[in-house]
Amino acid sequence: MNALFTTLTILVVVASILLILVVLLQNGKGGGLASNFVAGNQTFGVRQTADILEKITWGLVAFIIVVSIVASFTTGTNGTGIDVTDKIENTTTEQPSFPAAPVDQTEPSTEAPATE
Repeated sequence: MNALFTTLTILVVVASILLILVVLLQNGKGGGLASNFVAGNQTFGVRQTADILEKITWGLVAFIIVVSIVASFTTGTNGTGIDVTDKIENTTTEQPSFPAAPVDQTEPSTEAPATE
């Protein structure tokens, strides 16, 4: 792996942790953790805090998506040397040889099976 891919991966992990924290702070139907940090009539207010947290959430989601796409282009095929779209050059049309099933060498019996 190259250094750019490693850096982008670390950025995605940090953004994911921040996204978890922001989602936990958001105000749900029954009140969330955000209500514990904001008093009744403060400067920001509960509604403005929810708007800011929602914008931060969508920003982090967009950041994770963009960085993930960029990271997928930085990997390339230089490190592996294998491309799944490569065709196998040593293909043969012969069927693989499997061992034959064992043949029963005993002669079939003409007698009826014994019954009790």
